[in-house]
Parts: sequence; C-alpha cells; structure tokens
Amino acid sequence: MKAEIRNEHHHLLEVSKVAMADEIIVLDFRPSMFGMRVRVALAEKGLKYEYREEDLWNKSPLLLEMNPVHKKIPVLIHNGKPICESLIIVQCIDELYELGRKIWSTKGEEQETAKKEFIECLKLLEGELGEKPYFGGEKIGFVDVALVTFSCWFYAYETFGNFSIEAECPKLIAWTKRCMERESVSSSLADPHKVHGFVVVLRKKFGIE
Repeated sequence: MKAEIRNEHHHLLEVSKVAMADEIIVLDFRPSMFGMRVRVALAEKGLKYEYREEDLWNKSPLLLEMNPVHKKIPVLIHNGKPICESLIIVQCIDELYELGRKIWSTKGEEQETAKKEFIECLKLLEGELGEKPYFGGEKIGFVDVALVTFSCWFYAYETFGNFSIEAECPKLIAWTKRCMERESVSSSLADPHKVHGFVVVLRKKFGIE
C-alpha cells in the first residue's frame, strides 16, 4: 500500500509538469482510487488525455512494457514515456540492497531466487541506460550516483553467488567503469576486494559457510 501511495504522489507531482499540447495516455481501471486521483488532477488542469481501461486479470502489452516491475495501474504516458519510470528506477535501486544481501547471506533456492531477481533489476536498469553514457544523458546525475555505489559490492555478490554480472549486463559494467574514471567516484568508493573481505567476516559471524 505504501508503494502505491508513493507511486500516486509521484504521478500527481508529474501532472503539474505536463503541458497542454502534450500527448497523454492514462492506463487505468475505473474503480481504482489511485487512478481516480490522476483523473481528478488532469481534469483540474484541464488537460485532455486518452483513457485506456485495463483488464487487471489480462494486462495489456503496453502496461507490461510501461510498468515492467510492478505491472500496476495507473500509468501516465507522457509523450510516449511512462511517468512511473523514474519511480521504478528509484524502487529498483532500493531493492538491490536487500537482494544483494540475500545473495551473500543465503544458500540454495533462496539464493538462486535472489540472484534471479537481482539480475532482473540490473537488466531493467541497463535498459533504462540504453546507449547513453550516463542515465541522465551526457552528464553524470542523481541516478548514476545512487547506483554506482553498489558496484564496489559486485565482486562480493559474484564470488558468493557464483555468477558474472558482466556476462548478464555488459553495458551496465561498461557504465560502472566509465563512472570509475571520474575522480569523484573512484576516490569515494570502497575497494571491491576490501568489501569482499568485510563480507567474509560477516559470513563467519553469522555462521554462513
């Protein structure tokens, strides 16, 4: 419920940035109180939009494409781009910590599930990066700073999870190397081998061997 409320708050803020001439599509479900808020906000601003009713038991390919992580309505599509996407990135980064912790602190099926979900998150982020040098474009920005700090933990995740992030997400690893060329990043991040050593100590402390 909290995630849905955060999602809706984000949508309402974004409505204020939409201009009259912009193309707006709303993927929604009439009984949804969250969708109703978006409709009210759009109406208050006098913005015209195309309304598309979603069957929540048979979700449209467009909904799955525009909101691939949570697959929920409403989605406000502004000039072909989903408003929910920036929130998805933030939530995805937020989830990486817990998934990464599970990779080094669990075994068997639980670890395999964590690895799968971790890679799915990274692939989604890699898709958002696309061919750009940084997430925001030509210059390093907030998303880059928020995500790059995870990269010094990648070696530990790979070692204890027995997998290769580069094999799964080569563009993302190229991006981490690009970020590391910046003195601001390289001087602030911990050495991956020292992080690995820290995790070894943690695993012994918690009896994970």
